[in-house]
Amino acid sequence: MKATDANLLSFINKAPQFVIPIYQRTYSWTEKECRQLWEDVRRAGCSDHIPVHFLGSVVYVEETLSNNSSRSPQLVIDGQQRLTSVTLLLAALSRVIGEAEPVDGFSFKKIRNRYLLDPDEDGERAFKLLLSKTDRTTLNAIIAQDELPEAFSLRVKENFDMFHRWLEQDRSAVIDICTGLNKLMIVDVALSREHDNPQLIFESMNSTGKELSQADLIRNFVLMGLEPKLQTRLYEQYWRKMEEGFGQGAYVVHFDAFMRHYLTVVTGSIPRQGDVYVAYKAYSQEQISRGRDVEELVREVWEFSRYYGAIVLGQEKQKSLALAFKDLRELKVDVAYPFLLEVYHDYAMERMGAEDFLEIVRLVEAYVFRRAICAVPTNSMNKTFATFGRELKKDRYLESVKAHFLKMRSYRRFPRDEEFVARIQDRDLYNFRNRSYWLRKFENHGRKERVSVDDYTIEHILPQNDSLSQEWKVALGEEWAAVQEKWLHTLGNLTLTGYNSEYSDKPFPLKRDMEGGFKESPLRVNQGLGQLEAWTETEIKLRADRMARHAAKVWSSPDLLEDILESYQSSVAVSTDYTIDDHPHLIHGKMHELFEGFRREVMALDVCVTEQFLKLYVAYKAETNFVDVVPQAKALRLSLNIDPHELSDPRDMVADVTGVGRWGNGNSEVKLSDVADLQYVVGLVRQSLERQLGAEEVQA
Repeated sequence: MKATDANLLSFINKAPQFVIPIYQRTYSWTEKECRQLWEDVRRAGCSDHIPVHFLGSVVYVEETLSNNSSRSPQLVIDGQQRLTSVTLLLAALSRVIGEAEPVDGFSFKKIRNRYLLDPDEDGERAFKLLLSKTDRTTLNAIIAQDELPEAFSLRVKENFDMFHRWLEQDRSAVIDICTGLNKLMIVDVALSREHDNPQLIFESMNSTGKELSQADLIRNFVLMGLEPKLQTRLYEQYWRKMEEGFGQGAYVVHFDAFMRHYLTVVTGSIPRQGDVYVAYKAYSQEQISRGRDVEELVREVWEFSRYYGAIVLGQEKQKSLALAFKDLRELKVDVAYPFLLEVYHDYAMERMGAEDFLEIVRLVEAYVFRRAICAVPTNSMNKTFATFGRELKKDRYLESVKAHFLKMRSYRRFPRDEEFVARIQDRDLYNFRNRSYWLRKFENHGRKERVSVDDYTIEHILPQNDSLSQEWKVALGEEWAAVQEKWLHTLGNLTLTGYNSEYSDKPFPLKRDMEGGFKESPLRVNQGLGQLEAWTETEIKLRADRMARHAAKVWSSPDLLEDILESYQSSVAVSTDYTIDDHPHLIHGKMHELFEGFRREVMALDVCVTEQFLKLYVAYKAETNFVDVVPQAKALRLSLNIDPHELSDPRDMVADVTGVGRWGNGNSEVKLSDVADLQYVVGLVRQSLERQLGAEEVQA
């Protein structure tokens, strides 16, 4: 590697051509980064006290280790965002200046022939900077002043237009920009193909400009080290198809998230958002060590990207599946994407038919919605869906999905009809984040001719006006205020209408009988309202009960015959060769009473808790051990599976045993010898359990 300071414009002028390799990300600077470049250049240009402005480094690969000495194109490893932005600024400047020369060396002709084009070359060889294919034709058209291609690069066009607009709007900036451009300095870093590792250098130097996404790093890692022919083929055959499949905007927004979901599927664990690249490197290297080749791995990513496009980006062709995926997107079921990607892959491999796949998607939707209505904590769903596929018998795909949903208990449960019907009646559904979703589902369930809920507004039958009319107060009775407060935003009092402004706060009989009123409404959600004489708490509760039972059919729970479900059940009790009799300290005396009190309290913490007697200790588990009890003659030594710094322990009873050899699992230890400390110690145990249940939600 050879690095020297260089004036940027001289650097560009001397170079034969800079080429952005196909594995590099597309041009991605936004107005924010362009504005910063503009301000930096102008500040340097208008101040005599700023001799130079450092723009960062440009790292490129050349055949020989001499800066800009060879005449072969140079592959840019780092610096394409800055080079492209400066090129766009120069192109805009050349057009605004025209034949004038406000600063020596800056005229239309000189800018183009020194920094934008090589006048001695033709075709693509004439352009000083060749971007990757997504952006190349657009930049070339701008430089050549040709018509833009039909599928032009939004970023390239928008940023050129922006620079051009800024120069046109403020002609006084022209001289400052020319002068500032002359002051731009870079570190010119030339790499040797023979001695340098471009990927490692790229990773270490990518610290300026717009930060690379995890997907950018992955693409570079996969393609950078390959032979040029293989690199080009894999890019054209797979990676470019992914970029085109996502589209310019969605690629930037979604690709990192897709890679995270994809890795969750293929590795079985959820990488943190900032660790996706590291996780993919580890997965790729491990798979190659097992005999898979790079092409197979790239093809796998491409295949899963198509499933993601169908589920998340609305690209599904099959009508009923497309509608189901639309519902999931509206419900914001991102946590389920790893499982759905796996199921889609199995569907693509013909391990199930379209009808079974559709039913699985609808079960996922019902599971998430029912849990939201029943206020079941969501912190377990990441791991629930990340590990769902492991529990399935894929020769009986749909059946095993239903069985697994029905087997889950406690914080992972699929709320049964009784719980769901009860909770949806008194839940505030007006301020529910998915209110348009649930109303649309209600109205269109079973319909072949769907109703667009967007054409209607939500109506409170009993108005939400704090100052109810006298007619409403009389109709509701003496407790009218309590009735309004309790039932206003609930299922029984909400409906859809196209006459919201006409209804206003009118009494119920007028809403019922007016033109477009409830008697004339064609909407299913309004059925029965036209036959009611009054609207009181009784009618609200009756309608809520009827609609809640309908909701249980709209978001239906899994249904399996008992004998089939029984075949999937595993015993809650863990079979071991040990019992309490193998722990003499727990059978008699003070420790017996203390242990019985402790186990009773711990088992009551959650129905998912199980107890297992082992040779040297007693384990209490949810997902895994959260507390282990090592019986001693005068105390119960408890090993908590939580780090000491995560515990709230105002009495300072917990000892840090990190790195110390102990029976049991965890870095925190507490001794329980007095029944007076039992409740406090159980509080510590509860924290360990809650951490295990809550830790499943991986933070970005």
